[in-house]
Amino acid sequence: MTLHHKNVTTKSIGKGRRSGSLEDDLRKLVTPAAFINALIAAAMGAAVYVSLVIAPGTIGLLGAGLALTMLAIAVIDGRSFIIPDWLNAAGIVLAIVYAAVREPEAIGQAVAVAMLRGLALALVFFSLRYGYAKLRGRQGLGFGDVKLAFVAGTWLDWMTIPIAIELAAFAAITTYVLRQLILGQPISATTRMPFGLFFAPAIWICWVIEIWWFQLV
Repeated sequence: MTLHHKNVTTKSIGKGRRSGSLEDDLRKLVTPAAFINALIAAAMGAAVYVSLVIAPGTIGLLGAGLALTMLAIAVIDGRSFIIPDWLNAAGIVLAIVYAAVREPEAIGQAVAVAMLRGLALALVFFSLRYGYAKLRGRQGLGFGDVKLAFVAGTWLDWMTIPIAIELAAFAAITTYVLRQLILGQPISATTRMPFGLFFAPAIWICWVIEIWWFQLV
């Protein structure tokens, strides 16, 4: 009886070790980083789907390209406080094609107007950057944000641009305040925030709003 009992205990221990090993493997797979990457992939898939549904055809494909580009900017800026020039350049190239496709009978004019909007918004952001640096003695906006503003201007109409900026600013402030409250840390005006993390998705969201609105009109 004693020997039999020992055999049963040994088997139970063996099962427990196998179970523990499986749990350890699952914990390694389901890490916070893996969960965040899964959310990013899901967001990209959803954004592409929405773009193609709301605007089937070439316009939708270009919108999907904008979505992927803006989400990539958001992820990189959120992690490293850097907006790669090549992603801003990709957004501008897509905007040029988008302007040409929207007005095939006046391609030159459409592209010129888009570039004018982009330049105007970039100058506004550059002025804010320069004025803040003069007033506070430190940089408040990076050049990547200024270039991203150019992208926003090339994609969005004059009426939608302020909405994108306000949406991004509101999201950034709300996220920061909630983060500080959750962590129990004081709110400081000098804390760095990656504005591109919020501005880039806002550009795509406002593009969706534009397309939806034009369809209603």
